[in-house]
Amino acid sequence: MAKNRNKKSKDKSGKSPMDTSETTVSELPQAMNTSESAAKVSDSLTRKVKRGVQMKRSKNVRKMKAIAKAISKTEKKSEKEVKVETKRMRVQSAKSLYD
Repeated sequence: MAKNRNKKSKDKSGKSPMDTSETTVSELPQAMNTSESAAKVSDSLTRKVKRGVQMKRSKNVRKMKAIAKAISKTEKKSEKEVKVETKRMRVQSAKSLYD
């Protein structure tokens, strides 16, 4: 005779151990945050990654690491370009003061 695994054990309160019928704070509607904390949106957030055929886990991990590394390199490069540009502007303004 097979065991009936679909029976739910009920405790004294009448709820099963994994009863999730109660509403939590995250499920309630919340007001949208309209504050502008971020000055600019980076390119890595707007970039879309193509999803190809499902591959083995190890190959997938290597690919995701390579993508993350490439994104971080491009972000570092763009930050460095901004830094060089601001330095160039400071030097030009300092030279114009003494001319």
